[in-house]
Amino acid sequence: MITLYPAIDLKGGQAVRLRQGDFAQSTVFSDDPVAQARTFAEQGADSLHVVDLDGALEGQPVHAALVASIAAVFPGTVHFGGGLRSRPAIETALATGVDRVVVGTAVLDDRNLLEWAIDRLGDRLVVALDARQGKVATHGWTQVSDRNAVQVAEELVSTGVRHLLYTDISRDGTLGGPNTSALRRLAEAVRPLDVIASGGVSSLDDLRRLGELRLSNLSGVIVGRALYEGRFSVSEALEQLRARSPS
Repeated sequence: MITLYPAIDLKGGQAVRLRQGDFAQSTVFSDDPVAQARTFAEQGADSLHVVDLDGALEGQPVHAALVASIAAVFPGTVHFGGGLRSRPAIETALATGVDRVVVGTAVLDDRNLLEWAIDRLGDRLVVALDARQGKVATHGWTQVSDRNAVQVAEELVSTGVRHLLYTDISRDGTLGGPNTSALRRLAEAVRPLDVIASGGVSSLDDLRRLGELRLSNLSGVIVGRALYEGRFSVSEALEQLRARSPS
């Protein structure tokens, strides 16, 4: 089954959602991210995706204590990313008690850090690949390189990385639907890596379409704004994903 990851993006101590990765276009959905994590668990979620947006801008974790509180109350799997660009930052993330650490910019640019992270984290490492119009975006989505996202993803296949988080920034926070064609190209290029999709999910039909891609290595999907706006519930999403996931 494709795993559902409700998203909690932290900015100024609140749970927010950005539009297309633009920090100037943020909407606050909860003043109490810890309570929000507890609510997602009560609704049936067994996995959670937490991002330190302030940390992504600063280049080091800002909300480590808040993330630790979230991890303490959420009974399932917690992923944590945002600003993890050095060994100390990654160690700080591990100290929060989360299950997996999501690292992006740094390991794509620094092969030594990537090799250390793979050795240190093993299956607990998730590499985030963020793309805008097919090109890799870095530094909290504020910079776009000339590197092709699929080619960069292919380079990760032989490194020992096991989990890849792919975000289409142009769809993120827009409720415009996921970019299924781009997702298919990437997922097929990086087998056997597990791929977690992020960006644009707005309806149960979007989840159905993801399931109908029949990508055996599509292991998860991150959903944020659609859940916060009540377009569907966690339980409805789980039911849809169970119905449409590859066997």
